[in-house]
Amino acid sequence: YPTQEQGLEALVQKPTLDPVPQAYPGEGYLESSAVPRDPWSREFIYLAPGRKGELYEVISYGSDGEPEGQEDAADISSSAL
Repeated sequence: YPTQEQGLEALVQKPTLDPVPQAYPGEGYLESSAVPRDPWSREFIYLAPGRKGELYEVISYGSDGEPEGQEDAADISSSAL
């Protein structure tokens, strides 16, 4: 998994920060050449490790782009999946 410093960009472009995967695929790990954005066109938040001790966590802060919130402004986290 990418480190916190490498971020999600390491999924589409070979990282320059260690640890650099020795067998990094030339086209990256995603079908896209850009990191996808959340449904509100914002960048995802990437934490490594995650807040609950997971290897990583990917977060969207919802429609308002701010931590916490209600309904469509509620945070969405990979740790809740």
